[in-house]
Amino acid sequence: MSAGSRDSSDLWAPARAAARSRVEPLAVRMRPRSLSELEGQSHIVGQGKLLRRMIDADAITSLILHGPPGTGKTTLAEVIANATNRRFVRENAASVGVKRIREIIENADRALADTGKRTILFLDEIHRFTKAQQDVLLADVERGLITLIGATTENPLFSVNSALISRSTLFRLEPLTEAEVIRVLRAAVADAERGYGKLDLHVSDDAFRVWAIKSEGDARRALTALEVAVLSSGKPPIVIDGQVAEDSIQAKVAAYGDDGHYDAISAMIKSVRGSDPDAAVYWIARMLDAGEDPRFLARRLAILASEDVGNADPRSVMIASACWELVERIGMPEARITLGQCATYLALAPKSNAAYLAMEAALADVREGRVQPVPVFLRDKNTSPIADATGEGKRVRTVEGETYEYSHDAEGGVSGQGYMGVEKRYYEPKEIGAERVLRERLAEIRSMREQKRKRR
Repeated sequence: MSAGSRDSSDLWAPARAAARSRVEPLAVRMRPRSLSELEGQSHIVGQGKLLRRMIDADAITSLILHGPPGTGKTTLAEVIANATNRRFVRENAASVGVKRIREIIENADRALADTGKRTILFLDEIHRFTKAQQDVLLADVERGLITLIGATTENPLFSVNSALISRSTLFRLEPLTEAEVIRVLRAAVADAERGYGKLDLHVSDDAFRVWAIKSEGDARRALTALEVAVLSSGKPPIVIDGQVAEDSIQAKVAAYGDDGHYDAISAMIKSVRGSDPDAAVYWIARMLDAGEDPRFLARRLAILASEDVGNADPRSVMIASACWELVERIGMPEARITLGQCATYLALAPKSNAAYLAMEAALADVREGRVQPVPVFLRDKNTSPIADATGEGKRVRTVEGETYEYSHDAEGGVSGQGYMGVEKRYYEPKEIGAERVLRERLAEIRSMREQKRKRR
């Protein structure tokens, strides 16, 4: 039987549990035993929220819990098992084999027959679950013999097999707030049974604040820092101030696991789009501190210059291009300055997505509508049987009554010629920045073209 299993038929389980509790880290001892002790995740376990309703109604189906480390995925699975009075078996998907899965299924079937209790199988690192393991387990999951709860720090939509996704409800756990981390720490200091309530221990507000900030919403990391501070402080009375707290926790690192790469770059792009240079440089700093490739950031800024600034400030794409080139040449750490300069310029530039929308609309027509043939008079003279009337095809080409009008010879440089074969508008410049001038020019061109068509 797995060490993570709970089975009433195991007579020695209480003695082993007591022995383990004497050596368990503080973070393990302080794990919440009920929803009332759980800090954070109110968006899924708060009153009236979906997971809370499922627990209260004892209507738990298979779940996948995903989110950063230390947000309570394992804890929540155990709380669910306690709240629903089910057997709880814990395994790691990377190490559990087909033989063990068959054993879990057999024990679950026996427990259901003997005690009426259903079994929760908690699989940590569920993104590592193989197809062979699934094939053994999924049929019994589907018929309800086993309730599967998986945990992963990865995005399950990308990393977990579709067969598991289709049979599960997904819940994302968020990092705890600073206030929530402080409440967890204060509970550990006060708890006489599992924490340090029996010690002559004094922790300053500054110490709590240091741990809450540097733990990045990871309750386990904060509790480990508290434990290190206590165990390294010698005999009571123990006084922990801000400096001791600083010494007891590792240097703060940017939380960049899970979807951090995609979430942070999304935040940067939306900050620039929203004309917030302060937020833009913050997200760039966070990504660089986490080890992000500066060339990736330069590439995204170049895309953004065309997609979101566009012709409202045509210099933006040139600045982004220069930024990309300089980042390639300079490298880190100096490249951070160039990235900051480019991002702040783009953030403050007038914005227009008109060019982007024009291209997307044209692509949609190409893919979904009837493909327009190139009008005969616009085709290359070397590939089409076009009779040149004058000037090697530059002035007028006549084929089947169609003519190509040379724009440089037309009044104002604009003819009444159509260039697509159908009437369609894609590009609509906005009344902002340099695009205001382009809008006026486009309106003038369209008016001239329409007048000359009517005179034909």
